Amino acid sequence: MRIAVLSDVHGNIRGLEACLADLDEQGGADTLVAAGDFCLDGPRPVDVLECLRERGARCLRGNTDREIVEFADAAGNGQNSETAEEAAGLNWQCRRLGSSWLRWLRDLPFALRFGDGADGLLIVHANPKNDDEHLWPDADDALLERVTDGVAERTIAFGHLHLPYVRAWRDRLLVDVASAGLPKDGDPRAGYAIFTQRSGGWQVKHRRVVFDVDKVVHDIKQSGMPNAVKRIKVLRRHRYKQLAERIP
Repeated sequence: MRIAVLSDVHGNIRGLEACLADLDEQGGADTLVAAGDFCLDGPRPVDVLECLRERGARCLRGNTDREIVEFADAAGNGQNSETAEEAAGLNWQCRRLGSSWLRWLRDLPFALRFGDGADGLLIVHANPKNDDEHLWPDADDALLERVTDGVAERTIAFGHLHLPYVRAWRDRLLVDVASAGLPKDGDPRAGYAIFTQRSGGWQVKHRRVVFDVDKVVHDIKQSGMPNAVKRIKVLRRHRYKQLAERIP
């Protein structure tokens, strides 16, 4: 079994299409999984969702997908609590998505599983317990023990952090597939991972793919989305601020 996993597209259809074209060049996969965060912060959320649907991707929920739905539900009840900047971004996304895609986001599962027991592959957005707690490459034993407690699968794939890595921890393989649309590890290329089932476990291969950043900047400017200048800065910086001294 061969499974391609991507995550954190964030409305960047250019990055997504580049990853999918590369996957085709790599021989494709039996299953394409998209591990959440499809829309927020990006200029073309509907194009991203339509592309994934056309490719037959199996999708799960990310934290920003949940936040969009929660915002839409709360807006109907007059109970929003976001800052003005956050609300503007969420409202723009909701208006672009419309009721049908919002319903689709609302119905996404938390996790997907492939294979049986310890030799299976578990795919989540951030970690096996929740959709918004980062698993950094140097996460301590206490954190990893907590988020993997009760998890049968030895191989766990996730995104959320926008920083690709593979970590062997005890008898488990932890794989961040990173971001297909908004990389933050100092490398401006989009990323995804290919998992191949072998006897007794999974082999993983990260792929990094060039996409046209200038065209994404153009998309942002043309979209009318709020906080465009900030979004462009984040895209062009392609790294976490707190890692500035560690990522050139």
